[in-house]
Amino acid sequence: AFRSGAGCQTVWLFRERLTQAGAIDGLFNRFNATLRNAGYLPMSGQILDATLVAAPKQRNTNAEKNDLREGRIPQEWQNKPAKLSHKDRHARWTLKFTKAKRQDDGTMPSSDLAIPFFGYKSHVSIDRKYRFIRKWKTTDAAASDGARLREGLLDKSNTASTVWADTAYRSKANEDFMEEHGFVSKVHRKKPHLKPMPRHIQRSNAGKSVIRSRVEHVFADQKSQTGLFVRTVGITRATMRVGLANIVDNMRRFLFLERISASA
Repeated sequence: AFRSGAGCQTVWLFRERLTQAGAIDGLFNRFNATLRNAGYLPMSGQILDATLVAAPKQRNTNAEKNDLREGRIPQEWQNKPAKLSHKDRHARWTLKFTKAKRQDDGTMPSSDLAIPFFGYKSHVSIDRKYRFIRKWKTTDAAASDGARLREGLLDKSNTASTVWADTAYRSKANEDFMEEHGFVSKVHRKKPHLKPMPRHIQRSNAGKSVIRSRVEHVFADQKSQTGLFVRTVGITRATMRVGLANIVDNMRRFLFLERISASA
């Protein structure tokens, strides 16, 4: 029990020092340089996606929620430093949509399920060739996916210019941005409003999905192997937590590819 407690304390101190020094980006970039030196260059284009990361739910009044949305600290919290230190002012509520399951009688519900979710969102860009996370960003859960594409999520060092992503990233602003910076868009096209999806677009989207699904494997692996969950307070510590998870995922992927290479 003593050893276990000492180990947890060591991990906590390591995370705190990374947080205070703002060193998680530097640590991630150093390992990314190690990957490049080992021959794992970003190749064959890149795939963008985002996943929700849960955080402890906050029990706030409607007035407190309004203050937080406006960027203000509720007056009652200002007078209680201990309470303020335990309140997450950056995590947000959003709706998580999941595909509706077939009923016992064999029928399908008319709409998908919308589940309230509180926490943060992890945005990543992986290279298609080796599936390493090359760029990443952490936001609150309510932040849109598409706007992050223009906030440094694209990797200009990839040897190919192609970008895959789902319909959340399809917008005129993003298409113009990618064209201006030399990227080739393979972003899913949206269904026309109140019209059936044209057959050629259906086939095109299906082909893109085969490639785009690779990034979903990264998220699934993170949540099953590292139990990705934010137990801290604030966006700074959440960013550190997500960044560490991304580094660990790249390390595990690197060891896997090295074992394959050694046995070949």
